[in-house]
Amino acid sequence: MAADDRVGHLGDSRSQGRATFLELFLDLVYVFALTRLSQRLTDDFTVSRRTLLSELGQTLLVLLALWQVWLLTAWATSRFDPRRIEVQLVVIGSMFGAMIMAVSLPQAFGERGLVFASTFVAIQIGRPLFLVLTLRGHPRQPASIRILFWSTISSVGWIAGALSGGTGRGIFWTVAVVLEFLGAALRWPTPGLGRTDVNGWSIAPAHLAERYQQVLLIALGEAILVSGFVLSAVGFAVERTATFVATFVTTVLFWRIYFYQPERPLAEAFDQSRDQVRFSRAAGYTHLVMVCGIVSSAVGYGLLINDPYAEPDPAWVAVIFGGPVLFLLGRVWCEYEVQRRVAVTRWYGLLAFVLLTPVAAVLPMLAVPFLATAVLAGVVVADVLRDRRQFAIEPNPPV
Repeated sequence: MAADDRVGHLGDSRSQGRATFLELFLDLVYVFALTRLSQRLTDDFTVSRRTLLSELGQTLLVLLALWQVWLLTAWATSRFDPRRIEVQLVVIGSMFGAMIMAVSLPQAFGERGLVFASTFVAIQIGRPLFLVLTLRGHPRQPASIRILFWSTISSVGWIAGALSGGTGRGIFWTVAVVLEFLGAALRWPTPGLGRTDVNGWSIAPAHLAERYQQVLLIALGEAILVSGFVLSAVGFAVERTATFVATFVTTVLFWRIYFYQPERPLAEAFDQSRDQVRFSRAAGYTHLVMVCGIVSSAVGYGLLINDPYAEPDPAWVAVIFGGPVLFLLGRVWCEYEVQRRVAVTRWYGLLAFVLLTPVAAVLPMLAVPFLATAVLAGVVVADVLRDRRQFAIEPNPPV
């Protein structure tokens, strides 16, 4: 019988390759978080029109903060065995913190800014600090020390922004987010320790690949949830119901484009990567872009379900077309990272959106989501025509 990895030092364990129910429980918190984020984004395009760019920037900042919490927690459960009580405590703490952040998200740039920022800081410092203490004296401890060092630096910007308010909050928080991502890009260089090397970042490839795929499914579920809530509130008028159907079809097309590709599995690409630090980071960014695209589409289609006779609006066209464009760009990046080549159908889809944007700007707003759905359907049909084996393949990348 194989030895139980829960026995011995935490630093000697690694994830077994499958997500635990507790990790899926964390993802359920993100269903709520993404729903709150979508509502904030919807308000940006309806209530806060005079300050749209700044409002969009604020929404992006809170999304990046939530993403960092999810991402570093996923990395922790891939580097260590999530069945261990120490790792479970990390997940539970991150889950509770993410819930508080989601609750305070709508007023993160208002009266709840300090709650949002202090909770984020508590998670980002508490997680690596707990691991540093738990891994005391173990060779895998320095990686957590490096992350703790950079999280402590960025926390100054988060707290300073929360206390300053106004424009200062946006400036300080932007600097803090840049530091968060810069630290990861540079592999968290720390005085006396240097940077994390390839040998110091051991993960379970199948586990992390599965976590990325699961968060994408969470975003797809959120898109269905948002459109369902809107339709439930306004009723089954023909135009609204038709737009809801387009939303559902678009969500299915996103799923199809992501999962059904005759390429090597994401987990295999992780396993064969010579630099798992870089690949983990790149895969995280590609999925972030795709999640942004899904959320943008959900908001754009939701706007039309709520108001199908809206006057032509370039901002609404941008969010409806921008969602699929972001998703395809993320998919292109992901494919390149996995197999160093990109299906030509992705470029056809992106080109079609560029060419159709001037057309969409003069069409009735009700027609725009159907145009976007048609382009995505064209990408899927072209995929099948390009490789008819897709009729028989399993959803890919299987974990």
